[in-house]
Amino acid sequence: MPNNNRPRRKPSKKGPNKHKNTNSAPRKVEAVKEITYSDSLTVGQLANLLHKNSSEIIKFLFMMGNMSTINTVLSDDDIELICMEFGVVVHKEVIIDEDDIEEQIGNIEEDDSKMVPRPPVVTIMGHVDHGKTTLLDTIRKTNVTSGEFGGITQHIGAYQVSLKGRKVTFLDTPGHEAFTAMRARGAQVTDIVIIVVAADDGVMPQTKEAVDHAKAAGVPIVVAVNKIDKPGANPDRIMSEMAELGIMPEEWGGDTIFMNVSAKQGTGVSDLLETVLLVADMAELKANPDQLASGTVIEAKLDKGRGPVATLLVQRGTLHSGDSIVVGTSYGRVRKMTNDKGMEIKKAEPSCPVEIIGLNDVPRAGDVFMAYDNYKKAQEIASHRLEKQIEKSAMQQALCLWKILPRRLMKVT
Repeated sequence: MPNNNRPRRKPSKKGPNKHKNTNSAPRKVEAVKEITYSDSLTVGQLANLLHKNSSEIIKFLFMMGNMSTINTVLSDDDIELICMEFGVVVHKEVIIDEDDIEEQIGNIEEDDSKMVPRPPVVTIMGHVDHGKTTLLDTIRKTNVTSGEFGGITQHIGAYQVSLKGRKVTFLDTPGHEAFTAMRARGAQVTDIVIIVVAADDGVMPQTKEAVDHAKAAGVPIVVAVNKIDKPGANPDRIMSEMAELGIMPEEWGGDTIFMNVSAKQGTGVSDLLETVLLVADMAELKANPDQLASGTVIEAKLDKGRGPVATLLVQRGTLHSGDSIVVGTSYGRVRKMTNDKGMEIKKAEPSCPVEIIGLNDVPRAGDVFMAYDNYKKAQEIASHRLEKQIEKSAMQQALCLWKILPRRLMKVT
């Protein structure tokens, strides 16, 4: 017989259960309005930043014709499209490698209020025996006899001339190879290219090379039709042949200035220089001299008495004697600075070519240099750059060996 006298639990005096229905009101997630990222993002990582479910992003990409998973790495364009879909503003933060001085220079934000006009940098190119060297010599001699103090006492690969109170920097590269080497390393060193064509000979293979280099550099071209004093000179023929290369004369409705000169006699050289200044004015060339210097190596060598010697073209800022610099994978302190007249100077402003000593090694033509306010920092950066270069070279050698070795083994067997 069941026991009906079991004691019953007394009703609780605490009232209703306060923890009941805890899941009835989900927590509201705040909408994201703006995000910033610095590296690549996967679908899952972007979903976390946007406070969204990964499936929403995967669905959107599918509608765009792209199959993806939570681990799919998104391109910058995909990230931008996804953020636009969800009404979110996106920014990509640029993180600059301290060792990558080329990237540092490319990301320098210039202060417009400190930008001042700078001399144009001109490269003279042309076919062998068309008078390039003679034209360079004539420009230098004309400048010296016109009253400029001093003379050309040494060859440093570049020099400056004065015209009507203004300066023009000429790069005296040994040939197209040096120009090509600088361009191959990303060095944008020239503002204007003068292409010398002999009026009695016409367009030749190296003339075409010069045109290609100038076009690749994206700089204005001035054509110097040289040797007009020769009996067989035919300037009209030169314009016609250059037009076939896409260099259209102004007289024919194009935008390239053709100047008739005789480098040997000096005829038309002053007019050519004035034309260079006119083209430079149209380009509005400016730089900020009030910052640490940076620029490009024009040429370099190892001198028995002085050690590593480099000719630098200052492109931004002002280089001072005593500055600590990184040049490619080399570093040092500028112990002595000499201009193209052989005179020691204490500072070099934008577009100024200088020869320096004080580096620990010989850099290459086209290497970028940058000045630092700390010698130890310059030393560390150069060391890191050298380590990276050695690692890269070792990887390339290993890859070449891997490609060659199987073939040799097959021949042995």
